[in-house]
Amino acid sequence: MKAVFLDSEGLDDLTLDGLAGQCSSLQVFRTTAPEEVAGRIAGAELIILNKVRISRHHLVAAPSVRLISVVATGTDVVELQAASELGVTVCNCQAYGTDSVVQHVFSVILALHTNLLSYHGAVRDGRWQKASQFCFLDYPIVELKGKTLGIVGYGTLGRGIAEVAKAFGMKIVIARRPGNPPDDRPSLAEMLPEIDVLTLHCPLTDRTRNLIDAAAFALMKPTAFVINAARGGIVDEIALVDALRSGKIAGAAVDVLSVEPPRDGNPLLETKPANLIVTPHIAWASREARQRIIDQTVENIRAFKAGAPIRAVSFQPPA
Repeated sequence: MKAVFLDSEGLDDLTLDGLAGQCSSLQVFRTTAPEEVAGRIAGAELIILNKVRISRHHLVAAPSVRLISVVATGTDVVELQAASELGVTVCNCQAYGTDSVVQHVFSVILALHTNLLSYHGAVRDGRWQKASQFCFLDYPIVELKGKTLGIVGYGTLGRGIAEVAKAFGMKIVIARRPGNPPDDRPSLAEMLPEIDVLTLHCPLTDRTRNLIDAAAFALMKPTAFVINAARGGIVDEIALVDALRSGKIAGAAVDVLSVEPPRDGNPLLETKPANLIVTPHIAWASREARQRIIDQTVENIRAFKAGAPIRAVSFQPPA
């Protein structure tokens, strides 16, 4: 298959030999601007992409395209209805970053509970060097054992988080999915007053946008921590700034923002609360996870060529 990889940025430290081995030819571009898409996919049978958008007019103008392989889980960058109508198969990658995200979430949970960044800063700034004794204990340190972890979103990631939390001796509470009818799981409002850590692993939808807002923070313990490694927009960022400043919660860590990259600023970056950790959407991005993306893409291409596509994503008409 003649193939083009439109945006390999982020995979620069990995070898693409496995992909090349499945293709008669493979052109790799680190980035592709919207106006460059049409020219680069002309004549291609396979398009590999991450964030570059493929619309109906692109596919109509490139009738040779038979397969689009997305090197991510989300396929919203492809106009799936057009692909379906034009006979183009769309495949994605799945569950490649679970271990990486779980590791990241517990990295920040531990950092917050041990005040790791504050202590590192104290040493860097020379404050420990001036202490009256060998232990510099200006910031509280809290153990995880016996604390209650609340999880919103109990899919593969949520289950992975729960497994590690149990190893730390934490209690687990799983919230009912927002909008679902009552069941044996507590609602978010019922769960929030009881937990010491809230971690989010649900998609961003109309029901989950600003799910954690001022009213939610008001229900939480002042000693609680909030972790968002899911999607920006699930947490109301202005409400989070207020909750951190006013002591409604003890701290937070976010790996995602409502607009990424935050070229026009963001309330969480402008105020820089001391009890906030912000990372640039990298929870998923261990080298091993990114290698799994390449490996799954090779599998997707091989299966398609064999006439038995895997991880194929079909168009779902709106309800």
